[in-house]
Amino acid sequence: MNIFSKYKKIWLMVGFIVITVLIGWLFYKMFFQNTLQLTTELTPTTTTGGGLPQAGEGGVQQTTGGEGQFPGTGGVSSGATTTKSGDQPDATRPSALANGGLTTTKALVSSASLSPTITSNGDIQYYNREDGYFYRVKNNGDIEKMSDRVFYSVKSITWAPDNNKAILEYPDSSKILYDFETKKQISYPKYWEDFSFSPQSDQVIAKSIALDPDNRFLTVAGTDGSAARNVEEIGLNADKVITGWSPNNQIVATYTQSLDFDRQEVFFVGLNGENFKSTVVEGRGLTYEWSKTGDRLLYSVYNTRSDLKPKLWVVDAQGDTINQNRRSLEINTWADKCTFASNTEIYCAVPTQLDPGAGIFRDTASQAADEIYKIDLETGNTKLLAIPDGKYNVSKIMVDDQQSTLSFSDANSGAIYQIKLK
Repeated sequence: MNIFSKYKKIWLMVGFIVITVLIGWLFYKMFFQNTLQLTTELTPTTTTGGGLPQAGEGGVQQTTGGEGQFPGTGGVSSGATTTKSGDQPDATRPSALANGGLTTTKALVSSASLSPTITSNGDIQYYNREDGYFYRVKNNGDIEKMSDRVFYSVKSITWAPDNNKAILEYPDSSKILYDFETKKQISYPKYWEDFSFSPQSDQVIAKSIALDPDNRFLTVAGTDGSAARNVEEIGLNADKVITGWSPNNQIVATYTQSLDFDRQEVFFVGLNGENFKSTVVEGRGLTYEWSKTGDRLLYSVYNTRSDLKPKLWVVDAQGDTINQNRRSLEINTWADKCTFASNTEIYCAVPTQLDPGAGIFRDTASQAADEIYKIDLETGNTKLLAIPDGKYNVSKIMVDDQQSTLSFSDANSGAIYQIKLK
């Protein structure tokens, strides 16, 4: 009988104890230690303003306050320049105006809305999923129908910049344009998708996805469907093309080409075969918003350095300045959760918690509560503006021209809420 057989029961007991202790230690590291760290570090760090960090590792700006607001989770990344707005509010009582703390959040629309948009006079227009009507919320809070016509089961909506027209898409792939002023309807081909309007609201760009890849193009046409022409062949690359007509009328779409896992090259497409410069973005999952004048692109991507969480960047995107002044904003959120209030001021909804990999699996952030930040692209100042007095996951954020109110739709309920800024 060998020594192992002789002491078999003893060795098994020792092994069981070692494994149990190891599992307990791992369980502590994974859950309790992180919880303790978050509990002690969630207090926002106040730092002074300063310039935005340049692109790349060497340009990341360090703050004097340590790890930033939400270390290891979501929100402001380590290295962000953040400030609190106004006096420190009572943490248990919401403020009537946004001043950096808990803020009164008023319900404007309690029904499930789809694709709300804000007009130049501050009215909010939306589609009601529950009854199929389009409504307008006036400045005084009154709600009125935009049309007596019912549009059943609309799946998605693309608004024109003048907010008088909208492209409605249905589950059976039918697409129509409806003009709320003239009450006229135009049908589009079912194989057109991913629409974007011209700044004048008189043309649309779309991907024309025919069965034959050789007949797939970026197509531009009048809003009535007339004068359609192909702008660029896209073949099998439709998933790499994003339509997005710039406010300066120069660019109608972008095309991405992979360089490696953490980088993509973005090419800009014009209406007449222009040879624009390209820019490099530091990751994948590109989502972007044009600035008011179309000279800048606010975009979000994820990469391994950000734990595959989306991070905001800004870059010049007009004419000869394309690819200049590329800067990380050190904010973990998606560009489509932001809006330009002016050409240099951005309001963003920022999740308080983002798991690693959220850039790939966005649904993991669907229950995260958002806070509202304001970013000044000239000074680089990032300011926590408001903590809504409820748990909301923002799907669309809107600010009026006077920056007196901020409205947003909740992704989970579809309800629309408003915060007073001044």
